[in-house]
Amino acid sequence: MSRLLSALTLACSVAAAGVPALAQNAAKVADSDAKFVHDAALGGMTEVELGKAADKNAASPQVKTFGKHMVDDHGKANDALAALAKSKGVDAPASLDAEHKKAVDKLSGMSGAAFDKAFMAQMVTDHKKTVAMFEKAASGSKDPDIKAFASKTLPTLKEHLKMAEETRKSSAS
Repeated sequence: MSRLLSALTLACSVAAAGVPALAQNAAKVADSDAKFVHDAALGGMTEVELGKAADKNAASPQVKTFGKHMVDDHGKANDALAALAKSKGVDAPASLDAEHKKAVDKLSGMSGAAFDKAFMAQMVTDHKKTVAMFEKAASGSKDPDIKAFASKTLPTLKEHLKMAEETRKSSAS
């Protein structure tokens, strides 16, 4: 009986010693980095959905082309971000939240010139916010892989912002 009690005590001691290590592994990234991954995933999924809406609802060929860039570029970035999140043990959203879905639904209900105007205004606003978010992560992320992802993706986002501003101006005339 004393051997069994000693074995159980030893097993409990070993298990308890491993608990802090498990807790430490679960929190691989800082809260700010996990928030960046979450917000970037939602933003990227939204851009893909809005890009698909542009393909169906836009009147201007330039707006349709811009929408295709959103689907292609943000789709690739979303895949890379999902793999990064998984490797870091960060839960990234798999679908849009209510707020982002509402924005997609609103624009998806429009068509023609009204869609073009609203979509391009949304793209300029979204990309200004996204560029700022990625700049912050590229310079201040505590995780080197998240920092590298933000840095690598930032030039494409800046190009999207420039394209969105130019497309908004040209499709408005």
